[in-house]
Amino acid sequence: MADDTANEIIALLKKEYPGVKIALHYSDPLELLIATILSAQCTDKQVNGVTKILFKKYRTPQDYIKTSQEELEKDIYSTGFYRNKAKNIKELSKIIVNDFDSKVPDTMETLLTLPGVGRKTANIILSGGFGKIEGIAVDTHVKRIAFRLGLTANTDPEKIEKDLMKIIPKNDWDILTLLLIHHGRKICRARKPLCGECVLNKLCKSAFTFG
Repeated sequence: MADDTANEIIALLKKEYPGVKIALHYSDPLELLIATILSAQCTDKQVNGVTKILFKKYRTPQDYIKTSQEELEKDIYSTGFYRNKAKNIKELSKIIVNDFDSKVPDTMETLLTLPGVGRKTANIILSGGFGKIEGIAVDTHVKRIAFRLGLTANTDPEKIEKDLMKIIPKNDWDILTLLLIHHGRKICRARKPLCGECVLNKLCKSAFTFG
């Protein structure tokens, strides 16, 4: 059974952010996978600017394999950590071609075999790319806000995910991440959360404790 407070939090956030959806631009699971990898330590806006050009140049896993490491690095340079991201993209493209018939795999177990893909990324791909909900993607916003709200006492993303899965209805697992990301960017910021403007302030364990 879902926690009543968790249900109330979700209801308030749904009302506050109607029609919320993933900020990354993509048209298929491969594009979502690449965009999500590029989004590490980078804004979605910056990623969308890069992928607008990137996805015209690279349409298949084979395209990423054929290009040189150096050229791919240049193409994604502005997203940061470009060497490691380019290396992972080329390696996972080879695995997708060789092991999955050139198609992005659609299970948690198989996605976790790809370089650079952890549970957070896998949850995003499963939900946004295949409509499959197997867990909750825990990014920095989800981690911070779930802790502040008292929904978890853990700091490890996988433990936080398990805590949230126990109290959040499964049909809200995917939207919870999107709601908390939007709320984290607009109101519940890392350094100076705007508690006075927050629709959750009466439910939050940390409200008004920030100077």
